[in-house]
Amino acid sequence: MSGVSDIYQEVILDHNKKPRNYKVVKDANHYCHGVNPLCGDDYHVFVKTTPEGVIDDIGFQGEGCAISKASASMMTSNVKGKPISEATEAICHFIELITRDCLEEKKEAMGSLMAFEGVRKFPVRVKCAALAWRALEKALKNESIKDKPSENELMISTE
Repeated sequence: MSGVSDIYQEVILDHNKKPRNYKVVKDANHYCHGVNPLCGDDYHVFVKTTPEGVIDDIGFQGEGCAISKASASMMTSNVKGKPISEATEAICHFIELITRDCLEEKKEAMGSLMAFEGVRKFPVRVKCAALAWRALEKALKNESIKDKPSENELMISTE
């Protein structure tokens, strides 16, 4: 393994062992429950936004593989404090990173999230890395966790 790959592996392992923002956000106003039935990853994503549309707090809880937990941890650290529009853009860039080759300028902006670039070589792991990001995407599209509880479920397709 090259030195860069070793560093990326260490980043993923660190976020898996000590996930950041692994919590329930009690006063969240956006929520999604994401499940990957293929491997059993199961996460709840809680988001509190300000009236101005900034992610004031974010957390996740659940169980899953090292890739999914590290991805969720790094996602929360990446989007906390950002406007919803920037978080949505980050979701698109991350999904692009793990599913196809993206432009160098986008890679530079990804920072430590580049640790997941190699996931695309393992299609079954792409869904693991994407689960929390897709749950965040769905949570931010819902107006409120109180308004649409039945729409706050996300099942990642196994196809």
